[in-house]
Amino acid sequence: MPIATHSATDSSIPWIKPEKKQDVFDASLAQAYGSLALVSAHGEELDDDAHYPYNHLKPSFPIFTTPALVPFEIKDRGLSAPSLPAQLDGASKKENLFLKKASSFKFVTPALGVEVRGVDLRKLTDGEKDDLALLGAQVGVVIVRGQNDLTLDEQLEFGRHYGPLHKHPTTAIPREAGREEVHLVYADANSRPDTSAFAKEELYHSDVTFEHQPPGLTSLRLVAVPETGGDTIFSSGYALHSSFSPAFQAYLATLSAVHSGVAQSNGAKAIGNHVRREAVESIHPVVRVHPVTGLKSIFVNPGFTRRIVGVPKPESDAILALLYKGFVVNADFQLRANWEEGTIVFWDNRIVTHSALFDFYPARRHGVRVTPQAERPLSVEAYEAQYGVKAKDWATERAKEFGIKPVVKKDDGKVVERGFKD
Repeated sequence: MPIATHSATDSSIPWIKPEKKQDVFDASLAQAYGSLALVSAHGEELDDDAHYPYNHLKPSFPIFTTPALVPFEIKDRGLSAPSLPAQLDGASKKENLFLKKASSFKFVTPALGVEVRGVDLRKLTDGEKDDLALLGAQVGVVIVRGQNDLTLDEQLEFGRHYGPLHKHPTTAIPREAGREEVHLVYADANSRPDTSAFAKEELYHSDVTFEHQPPGLTSLRLVAVPETGGDTIFSSGYALHSSFSPAFQAYLATLSAVHSGVAQSNGAKAIGNHVRREAVESIHPVVRVHPVTGLKSIFVNPGFTRRIVGVPKPESDAILALLYKGFVVNADFQLRANWEEGTIVFWDNRIVTHSALFDFYPARRHGVRVTPQAERPLSVEAYEAQYGVKAKDWATERAKEFGIKPVVKKDDGKVVERGFKD
């Protein structure tokens, strides 16, 4: 049967159930497709569950095509935030309006995250939404509790405030028609974990970085939360950048890397799923600068980054392995977000990587992600040319906040025996 072509906004999209796939799922295909390739055993639609209120949001693999994405100009909403410093190189002394709206909030770790209660996202002004964007740029992750009454349409409209919503080219979307802007997260008793597909460290990623303009402030809300497990780990690209020596930071700032959606696209085709938009590859700086904070962040991930441009393969492999490992092993750069009913988590995909824990089998974990696109990643050189100020280092700026003078230890090369204190 020929594949019909439809606009992504066409409400008459044919929601066609794919033909039955192979009976045995090949883990090597999951490796190409992504960590949630086991959304269902074979990429087909799942049956309804009696009394489950979100059957209409279960995974579907409709057959339609969308055109290639076109470049667009965008000003980050955080740059319009009422509490933003007058100068990009200044320190904000103004109270964040989004946090002011909360009944309580607490910063989760020194490096990453804030947890907020007592805010109704449906009632925020544009200024308060812009201050949320600024907050996300500063702390990476914003966990907002108590959003039980937020509808999917309201979550989508909220996301549009920050940029055009991304339509994923391969993964499942809700079976309810007209939901092409929703990325689904779904696993249940049919989604048996397969440890042969990935090593755990390979699952850390920033979303769809193969796009020419990858996402900015992204939101995820779980409509079905496991009783235990299913946390999401976030890791800071700001803090990882700060962990390296000044000389290595300077070298990384000269590098760019290829980010590719080809493996994900080929993996989808291999298990019989229709690819809605042809795969793309992009070249992005290894160190990108957030346009709102001016802070430098490591911007690579094992999910989509393939190689560093213009260096020998052994050098590329070694550098990427070091950076990937840094996201995983530095617990002090991380936040572990636990989910409860009514929680929505915002994270800035430009400055954090993340990985969901698949430790809840056979329980159900079902979520809807809204993914606004942002600017094309800015290198240090491009940022400084565009904004006329120097890009900054996270740890250096944090030290200034506490009035701490940086100390550079002199290394004379002597071997010093050190033991654990515990």
